[in-house]
Amino acid sequence: MLSALLAGCVDTPDQPAPESLSVGGVQVAEELVQVTSPHEVTGGTLLEGPTFSANGTLHVVDVMAPAGEPKVLRIDVEDKTVQPLYTDDVSAFTSAQVSPLDGRIYLTDFLGSRIVSITQDGEDTRTHFAGQVDGRPVLADDIAFDPDGNMFVTDTTGMDGPGWVTPGRVIRIGVDGAVSVLAEDLPSPNGIVFDENDVGLWVAQYNANRIDYYQLDASRTSVLSAFPAIHVDAGASRIDSTAVDAAGNVYQAFHMKPEIAVYSRTGALVETIRIPGEGLHTATNVAILPGTTRGFITVSGDAGGFVYTFEAAARGIRQSNGG
Repeated sequence: MLSALLAGCVDTPDQPAPESLSVGGVQVAEELVQVTSPHEVTGGTLLEGPTFSANGTLHVVDVMAPAGEPKVLRIDVEDKTVQPLYTDDVSAFTSAQVSPLDGRIYLTDFLGSRIVSITQDGEDTRTHFAGQVDGRPVLADDIAFDPDGNMFVTDTTGMDGPGWVTPGRVIRIGVDGAVSVLAEDLPSPNGIVFDENDVGLWVAQYNANRIDYYQLDASRTSVLSAFPAIHVDAGASRIDSTAVDAAGNVYQAFHMKPEIAVYSRTGALVETIRIPGEGLHTATNVAILPGTTRGFITVSGDAGGFVYTFEAAARGIRQSNGG
């Protein structure tokens, strides 16, 4: 993120893409609400990490919010109202995700090499990880939870360097507190999400513009195989966060490109979702309201930070709700 991866049997997806979706088609997203304006202190605004609570409230983070200004905000998508939820003096949050175990909002702090959590009311801050792994800080970017509540975090170290320098990692943080390196020598991994069956991980490599697939063992503690799965035509932009719907479609967001690319599980480009409007250059992440096809995109640029809406190819699940 800071916009500044299967063997064995798998279940058949329970909901195919709607027949109305033509392969390679284009959908134009619609503006829902402006969430933020550029901050004078930091020179901009950057929305990330859209995630829904159980009551349908959408939460987002503003990576560039300075001390004292809202760093986590909540949005009522029905009445289009925005409320500040949480701030502090030290963090730069790059993603948000709701744990399947405790319902708390987990936040990656890019600057502090930390993962913290808050309640859905923005209270009771807790630190779940801080410091180094194998002697190096973790530039924590995106989070994926498995059904048991274990965290899988992209360490996007190297994002400012050339893509042939590969210090990035994927870190696993167990519910028991055990920390391990799941994958390393990566070109600045950013987006991370389980597939629709919780069998493998899709990992978006920011400095390679490709999405890799990691087949995990039954305990989800090691990688059995890994390979480049989808090569993304991003031009001078780079890929950001990633989401998956109930049919296994992969939604890939971009830094410095205001659109979302939707791929089938087999790598076919299903659809491109474009964001209209002047002064918008980054579409960082997607959330699909669980159980529906109502999709939401965090969009930012010189004009400010916005949430746009679109019709998803299949219904939302935990894997399409934040990261």
